[in-house]
Amino acid sequence: MTLAVIKVGGDVVSDAAQLRGLCDNLRTLTGRGAQAIILHGGGPQVTALQTRLGLVANKVGGRRVTSKEDLVVVEQAICGEVNVTLTAALRAAGIDAFGCHGASGGLVRAVKRPPKVVSGGGPDPVDFGEVGDVAGVNADRLRGLLALGVVPVIATLGISDEGRVFNINADTTVVQIAAALSADALLLITKVGGVFRDIEDPSSLIATLTADEARELIQRGVIVGGMIPKIEEALTVFDAGVKTIAILSAEQEGALAGAVFADGAGGTRVVSTTR
Repeated sequence: MTLAVIKVGGDVVSDAAQLRGLCDNLRTLTGRGAQAIILHGGGPQVTALQTRLGLVANKVGGRRVTSKEDLVVVEQAICGEVNVTLTAALRAAGIDAFGCHGASGGLVRAVKRPPKVVSGGGPDPVDFGEVGDVAGVNADRLRGLLALGVVPVIATLGISDEGRVFNINADTTVVQIAAALSADALLLITKVGGVFRDIEDPSSLIATLTADEARELIQRGVIVGGMIPKIEEALTVFDAGVKTIAILSAEQEGALAGAVFADGAGGTRVVSTTR
């Protein structure tokens, strides 16, 4: 059975039109017989809750430093607000969504990230606190959930073998899940909704790219900013047998199914093979 692993950002969940579009798209995708796993972050919700609690978000080189107090906020915002909102919306749309998080059943095994030098963070190693790196994915447990006919909706946390919970990067984690299950497609849902030759010109959307073409556009400066690490990380899944990567907008009707089954327009599909 066709399997799509889908990454959803917190900004999509907080936007009513995007969330409605995601639900409609996922209903179409599963209605065509595909299985789906959703992994979500919640950066905007974490920052908003920190502000309400009088905490200051600490980022180094664009990467979130997570203190023990911050981790409590991450758990409350991502596993609480975002996961419940997304799961409830999907269920209201007729999708059998099952809300959980990476520590549930040890779905995502993590280890503490060691202090490291990062671009934009100065010359000294940065200790990111309660931030982890993915050490493994419980693929059998995820397959078991899929066999029950549910759509797992996973908040991006990880847990160590000793039971220590970590905040982990959603873009990295979704790639690891897609690779561990040899998914047919990795779908990245963003408000931008694709790769453009000119971000100011909607007509310049690139419908299909090969992996080599995507790397060339990064070198030429066409793909810029936060899209670079997303695509560079995602390209690694081709080695695990994933056939398609797509960057999509949730508001584009039929975009998810069109990308997975290669029979519809919307967003940008990145494929491993030469056209």
